[in-house]
Amino acid sequence: MLKLAPQTALLRGADGASKEVPVAEVAVDAEIIVRSGSSVPLDGVVVTGESAVNQAPITGESVPVEKKSGDTVFAGTINGEGSLTVRVTKRASDSTLARIIKLVEEAEEQKAPTQRFVDKFAAIYTPAVFVVALLVALVPPLLMGGAWPEWAYRALVLLVIACPCALVIATPVSIVSGLTALARRGVLIKGGVHLEAVGKLRALAVDKTGTITQGKPQVTGVIPVGDISEEEIMRLAAAIDAHSEHPLAKAVVAAAQAKKISWSESSQYQSVTGRGATAVIDGHPHFIGNHKMAHELGLCRPEIEAKLSEIEGKGQSLAILGHTSHGNCAGKILGILSIGDTMRPEVSNALTLLHDAGIEKVVMLSGDNQRTADAIARQAGIDEAYGDLMPEQKIEHIKRLMAEHHYVGMIGDGVNDAPALALASVGIAMGAIGSDTAIETADMALMKDDLTRVAEAISLGRRTLKIIQFNVGFALVVKTIFLVLAFTGHTSLWLAILADTGATLLVIMNALRLLGGKTNLNPSA
Repeated sequence: MLKLAPQTALLRGADGASKEVPVAEVAVDAEIIVRSGSSVPLDGVVVTGESAVNQAPITGESVPVEKKSGDTVFAGTINGEGSLTVRVTKRASDSTLARIIKLVEEAEEQKAPTQRFVDKFAAIYTPAVFVVALLVALVPPLLMGGAWPEWAYRALVLLVIACPCALVIATPVSIVSGLTALARRGVLIKGGVHLEAVGKLRALAVDKTGTITQGKPQVTGVIPVGDISEEEIMRLAAAIDAHSEHPLAKAVVAAAQAKKISWSESSQYQSVTGRGATAVIDGHPHFIGNHKMAHELGLCRPEIEAKLSEIEGKGQSLAILGHTSHGNCAGKILGILSIGDTMRPEVSNALTLLHDAGIEKVVMLSGDNQRTADAIARQAGIDEAYGDLMPEQKIEHIKRLMAEHHYVGMIGDGVNDAPALALASVGIAMGAIGSDTAIETADMALMKDDLTRVAEAISLGRRTLKIIQFNVGFALVVKTIFLVLAFTGHTSLWLAILADTGATLLVIMNALRLLGGKTNLNPSA
């Protein structure tokens, strides 16, 4: 996390000159310059300049957010094509990124590991059995006139049958089998405590960007305006956007390439910060930009507005393609491209499997706007969705869910998810797309970013708990029966050895069943 924000900032002096200084030396209300393509070093408010800022590391928003004078920027976010002058509002130690780091530390401290029943039991059981064996060997011969060989033999039988091998091995062999079975399925869990917690999950919180969705913008629709084909719209749009590194422009070019559409090179390309871009194609000036750009060019009409409102209502971004007026040629809008972060193909099936595995509620916590969060939640079939959340607000939702359901999992992939991952009963990171911070903080990682594996892990966790409980119960029953027989003299040393070794082998074989076959998503199986 500390590497996300630069260690130095370009401090702007009273004379307008800038100099590079450590971020720790920058005071509140000082002005800093954030160049194109660089990370924002400190939280602040934009004084001059316009640019699209990638806030995904902090808020998780999938599409860069346009920033202008008066807008807030966060340390660790990435500036786009424009240059910004920012008035610092918080010192480095108080920035949003610093608060995220502190939240992770506090959440980790609240996660005390569970002490197993067997550990507590063995601490009392082993010395108690040894004392009882000594009493069995000494008391009857000394106080009751018993034969020394007979009672010494009974004491040895008691010690052998009381040996807690099966009892002690019941938990670790089941845990190792469960961890191995999940590792074979591409799910890595950081220890037995977390596997036990996975088996107890009752609710699940999920991030949106990179978890429910693909995590990168894609063209989701092309709407021609007038007598023009979708292919022609893509050709013209790609000819302009091929010059840009903006994520939305890259999405347009990628969509054209995927459809094997070729385009001629445009000339006189010019980026219009906060609006879009213009270029000349086949001798005609064209533009591609946002709703604001179309308004400023005076090209919006009521029927266009209706289509734009429909796209924006789905929480998607849009790119309007048209050509500007020149000479005797009137300007007009040629087409509209809708661009959004598309849902992962396995999500609907994964949610069904999660409910089948015993998850009572799935809640989406997103830094993206509420409208987008609602649209994705409806499409995916998620129970509840909350948008516009900062990392500390995600923590509040996790606390609420834990109060209601006790055992709550959190799935995420970004730095902004790390505090919630740390606080949840089980933090689950997307292993391929996820940030190093998310994977390091989480208790479980999905190495193939396949959400259906979460349901498998929960089901296998529940099976592991049931096998542990059975193994412990079985070991205790066997021990109890043979301890009674040892006291009464109705068993022999060889039978005691057979019972102890047999119980241990049966416990191991029962645990090894976790390794075989596919995971049954019915937790009672």
